Parts: sequence; structure tokens; C-alpha cells
Amino acid sequence: MHASTPPAPVEGKKLFSLPVRVYYEDTDAGGVVYYANYLKFCERARTEVLREAGFEQNRLLAEQDILFVVRTVQADYLRSAALDDLLDVRTTIARLGHASLSFAQQICCGGTTIFAANITIACIRASTKRPTPIPPAVRALFATLVETDERH
Repeated sequence: MHASTPPAPVEGKKLFSLPVRVYYEDTDAGGVVYYANYLKFCERARTEVLREAGFEQNRLLAEQDILFVVRTVQADYLRSAALDDLLDVRTTIARLGHASLSFAQQICCGGTTIFAANITIACIRASTKRPTPIPPAVRALFATLVETDERH
């Protein structure tokens, strides 16, 4: 699995797309994608957004003692995906705050949205596990990925 070339901006925000094939291990006893795996697919896509922006999470940890952790998840399961489906995990950065950012994510199958989530990620100092401002260089790069730089 790899990040595809981002399409043109959508509604003023950059859209990143990650293709994900559904494997047997992703399904439950009923043959559909197990509900928690949609969140895993979204996590992979957020990691690829960071990587595409020039960040490696292990380097941020080693060099700046910074981690990004999930703070909140709002998710809507709209339809099921099944074995061998090719999914498109679409990700935009919806809001950039002082010590957090929010992602709007959709998982589509055959052009139909089957899962939608808003996920807020907090920046913390690894050594203290306490919130910390997003480092200026990281924040500046995130700011290029959103339409506006909202400060919250």
C-alpha cells in the first residue's frame, strides 16, 4: 500500500488518497471489514500524509521528543466493505490548532463513501506525555496543507 499522487485541491483543501485492498485478515466472521479496521486504514492514511509532507514520526520522536496521539474520533459507518474490495482512503487536514490538528477522512468504495470520520490529533511531549505546541517548522508545513490556519 502506498500513497497515490494527491489529486487537485478539493473545496480549497488538499486531498490525499491512499488505496487499500481488503484482505481476508481485515474481515470478520460475517465476511465484511471488521469495524475497527476502518480506523486502522485511516491511521495509515494520516501517516502517509505526514510522510508525504516530509515527516517521519520516528524522527520527530527521536529528534524533538514529539508524538501525535488521537484525542477524539467521530465516525459514521455508512456501508460495509468486503474481501477484495479496493478502498480509497481520502484525507484532508480540516483544522490546524496550536497543539492539535483535525483530519476529515472518508473511505470510499467504487466512488461511494462507506465510512466518514473526523479525527483530532494532539501533539504531546513523549517524555512527559503532556500536550505541547506543534513545533514551528512542523506547524508551518501543516499550514501549507490547509486552506486556512485556524488557531484554537
